Amino acid sequence: MATPKAKPATGKLGIMVVGLGAVSTTFITGVMMTRKGLAKPVGSMTQYDKIRVGRGADKKYLKYNEIVSMPSLDDIVFAAWDVYPANAYESAVNAQVLKEKDIEPVKDELLAIKPLKAAFDKNYAKRLDGDNVKQCKDRWDMAEQIRADIRNFKAETGVERVVVLWAASTEIFVAPDMKYHGTVAALEAAMKANDVDHIAPSMCYAYAALMEDCPFVMGAPNTTVDIPAMWELAEEKKLPIAGKDFKTGQTLVKSGFAPIIGTRMLGLNGWFSTNILGNRDGLVLDEPANFRTKEVSKLSTLESILVPEEQPDLYSDYYHKVRINYYPPRDDNKEGWDNIDIFGWMGYPMQIKINFLCRDSILAAPLCLDLCLLIDLAHRAGLWGTQRFLSFFLKSPQHDYLNDEVPVNHLFQQYVMLKNAIREMGGYEADEEID
Repeated sequence: MATPKAKPATGKLGIMVVGLGAVSTTFITGVMMTRKGLAKPVGSMTQYDKIRVGRGADKKYLKYNEIVSMPSLDDIVFAAWDVYPANAYESAVNAQVLKEKDIEPVKDELLAIKPLKAAFDKNYAKRLDGDNVKQCKDRWDMAEQIRADIRNFKAETGVERVVVLWAASTEIFVAPDMKYHGTVAALEAAMKANDVDHIAPSMCYAYAALMEDCPFVMGAPNTTVDIPAMWELAEEKKLPIAGKDFKTGQTLVKSGFAPIIGTRMLGLNGWFSTNILGNRDGLVLDEPANFRTKEVSKLSTLESILVPEEQPDLYSDYYHKVRINYYPPRDDNKEGWDNIDIFGWMGYPMQIKINFLCRDSILAAPLCLDLCLLIDLAHRAGLWGTQRFLSFFLKSPQHDYLNDEVPVNHLFQQYVMLKNAIREMGGYEADEEID
């Protein structure tokens, strides 16, 4: 019998979500419906996946909760912040993702989740107009108010642990700058000086979470925890962080399909990806400054899978383009087109077309659950800093770019990292190689 390295998941787990829109309400409603036996958590690795542990005669295939201690869905308590005052029930109905029959059975539980006032700066998401917003003297005050919210939530609910999850909109791009983001001291000084150009509201959420002993997950492409100051704070507080950007539709396809091209030793001339999306996320991304943040995230996937330096004959000169177009009639039903120009034997050209008509929030909801449960697990296992094993769920995995670390974007290599981490935290050998 293996000796687990993670502490038992006792008591209640609080999940505080930044943003109570389509993704969050689909996530929360799905958990509540599953608790009642009225839905299935399809797409969730923590609820369905099985991992091999041991070899030979000792080989077993076990679910995650058979390898490590994990909270049951009954142990989760939710809270949220949002710029709009609508409660979780109203937001779920307004999002038009789920049908009435999949919301009404948990109406009372959803009505009870009233969003806390959000820490918000309209300059970071110009298309949003909510009035459920904190009045803050400066960025330092913003972080202090969020810290108070976390403390109050713990006191009112009696939860034993809290995870903070960003499932709100994409902010405008904030380039990491060592003058402001290089150390915790520099970050705190910029917050106190109310440097609104370099300190995004999301950074205040992350800072507050870490200062209140809460692991933090960045589900958007914001550079929030992708800065040395946050790495330093996570190490100082012995807390895990993860980011960035939920890997749901097109990038999931790309991280899984690009390995086919690379493994088969086919060449690539170009990969053009375009999306149409009509929900609040699409509205925010229609602003060029916000799209820039998403573009950086989506473009990063391919270049670390099909590497020009490793196979110059095949990948030295391909063209990679990503577009997102706001198209209100589709609401949450995103459509992604991938047009891939490849070449084979003697350089003869071929084409691949992928048309993924997906539901953004239906794909994101299980990622929210898995990321929250697994980063809580990492915390109980005594892990801190960037959790690279969670890159399986993320579009643009955090990495130490100051030391030229190349992130792993290859889906099946990421899956090996995930399985090895679960094995180790369960006291088993991490026995798969990442090739």
